[in-house]
Amino acid sequence: MNPANGNAAAYFVDRHVEEGRADKPAFVECGIGGRSLTYGQLAIEAGRMADLYRRHGIPPEARAAMIVLDQIEFPVVFWGSIKAGVIPVPLNTLLSPDYYEIILNDSRARALFVSKELLPVVAPLLPRLKHLTSVFVIGMEAGEHLSFADELAAGPTGGTVEAEADECAFWLYSSGSTGRPKGVRHVHASLKATADTFGAAVLGIREDDTVLSAAKLFFAYGLGNAMTFPMAVGATAALFRNRPTPADMFVAMAELRLTIFY
Repeated sequence: MNPANGNAAAYFVDRHVEEGRADKPAFVECGIGGRSLTYGQLAIEAGRMADLYRRHGIPPEARAAMIVLDQIEFPVVFWGSIKAGVIPVPLNTLLSPDYYEIILNDSRARALFVSKELLPVVAPLLPRLKHLTSVFVIGMEAGEHLSFADELAAGPTGGTVEAEADECAFWLYSSGSTGRPKGVRHVHASLKATADTFGAAVLGIREDDTVLSAAKLFFAYGLGNAMTFPMAVGATAALFRNRPTPADMFVAMAELRLTIFY
């Protein structure tokens, strides 16, 4: 890892391979048949995102919207975009089509990554999105759109682009409680800062922890809980793609022997 590279992916992704955690599970999906993703696999798959973007004409600093459930593709797209210098924009998976149209046009997103279960929600509005050029469907049913799995597998893995710590890394949108949702820009350094000051200093999260967050990854709170806090120390995060009912959370706690629940 280049210590001068302020790109957050150098710290949260690349560092773990260099420090010997390539075979350590970074993410595990809850439930029967749930998949897992090691730190090494994440580095390889996230590294393929730069070539995917290149092939589809999506340049660095362009926005890539994510309407993605809590599944292992989420960290691949999120960190792969940051590694490539593209700006990921995770969106609430419970919004109405009207809100998606507003946000996707406001962000001028060139790419959209969407879980197959959520494609029917956004499919009718796609012709009205003025800046969107590529739609990648996560799951087996891409239809007329691009299969994320196929597109990702088609390219080689690459490195992490140079970035300054105070450059924009990703956007999150506000809830719109005071009007239309507003895009909030976050810089690379903020991810490590919150992991250091809350994840480590308050939670005391450690490498041997397994965590689960009821708040989803598209929330700032959930993004810290289940992504940056555990990844900062090389811990494992469990991902639950459905509605987090109390009954389901108790089952997950028992199955995965969680040490931290948010």
